[in-house]
Formats: sequence, C-alpha cells, structure tokens
Amino acid sequence: MRTLTKARAGVLSALLLLVLAGLSAPGFEQKPAKHLKPFALIRGTAYGPDDLPFYGARVEIHPAGKKHPSWELYSDHRGEFAQRVPPGPADYVVTGEAELRYPQTNKKKRLKGEVKVHVEAEEEVDPSLHLN
Repeated sequence: MRTLTKARAGVLSALLLLVLAGLSAPGFEQKPAKHLKPFALIRGTAYGPDDLPFYGARVEIHPAGKKHPSWELYSDHRGEFAQRVPPGPADYVVTGEAELRYPQTNKKKRLKGEVKVHVEAEEEVDPSLHLN
C-alpha cells in the first residue's frame, strides 16, 4: 500500500515539474500589450414610452454638426448600447428610433428620441435615450 502511494507522489511531482517547465518555455511568455489607441466610450440605455428599457432600438451616433451618422447600432435586451469614439473635447448627437407594435389592434407607432453628449477626454459617458 505504501509503494502505491509513493509511486503516485512521484508521478504527480514529475507532472508538476513538466507543467512548470512548459510554462517557462519561450513560447508561453506573455507578450507585452501593444499600445491601444485612446478612446472615449458612449454607453447608454434606450427607454420606451413606459420608462422601461427598450430592446431593438436603432441608435445612431454622429459628431455635432454632421448630418450623416458615423456609427449605427442597436440596443440589446436590457436596452443598452455602447460605442467607442475618439477622445478629446467633442460633442455628439445620439438619436434613437424604434417601432412599437400593438398586437391587439395591429397598429404601429414610431418612436424617436435624441440626446446630446459631450466628451471631454478618455472617459465613459452614460446618456439616457428616451423614445417617445
């Protein structure tokens, strides 16, 4: 019984040495992270007319003064959306659009909303987009 235990201990220690030797091999070294471009984050939530998070709203973000959207995305199941934008002092316009369907009457209602956002530097801005 003792020889079986000593044999297991020997095998386990040999495996441990192999794992440690493998981790210290040149191929497994952690490479230094490349310099990431700085960015600001516009992370917000779209709300419907009942002030609950709204899923599937089309969100467009563009710098103030431009008419065409630079980024187009959709809100997720929690009504949230997020987009990286260049840092620095800049103003952005976040617009949202959605269609609300009433299954009982088969009617549709178009919802729209807009909010202006100011980004000062590398930061996270959290606007609330209310669709009415």
